[in-house]
Amino acid sequence: MLTDGTERGKASRPMRERLLGGDLRSIAQADEVAAGIKTQRQFDVLFSLLHEGKRLLRMRSIDAIEKVTRRSPRFLAPHKDEILAFSRRAANPEFKWHLALLLSRLALTGRELDEVIDLLTRWALDKSESRIVRVNAIQSLHDLSERNPIYKVDFLAVIDEVGKEQVPSLNARIRKLRVGRVDDHDERG
Repeated sequence: MLTDGTERGKASRPMRERLLGGDLRSIAQADEVAAGIKTQRQFDVLFSLLHEGKRLLRMRSIDAIEKVTRRSPRFLAPHKDEILAFSRRAANPEFKWHLALLLSRLALTGRELDEVIDLLTRWALDKSESRIVRVNAIQSLHDLSERNPIYKVDFLAVIDEVGKEQVPSLNARIRKLRVGRVDDHDERG
């Protein structure tokens, strides 16, 4: 059971334990942790685990965060600056692919939106990036351009460029977006 105790370390211990164990290929209990997050306080405790040094814990924490914010994007609001900072320096693909989706769920100022669009465009066009990072960057660019039509032409140019590469996972996402049959719950392909 998740707690929302007043001490961050005390409350985060059960989450931390549930997210550790195994290797990077498994998600441990990230789904269960995500399902148990009901309050901002619980979410904040989960978010605090992103500051831990263990790559495995950070990866599973951001996976749970991404799942929680599908249904409750408002929980991200107090963490906007941290998410933007993480996105500027993210190196691990499994961290970036979740960040790509989180960025489109933030309420951004005009300047922040320009920065996020630029970053996601770089990730989408960078052939050295993980395909999941690229797919999720494309998804978020789509979502942002739907809410901010001024970016629609740029988004279409990005997917035209990426589509020329003939990468099946990227082209599958582009096809789905063009016919309007995808949302960010359908990540990775």
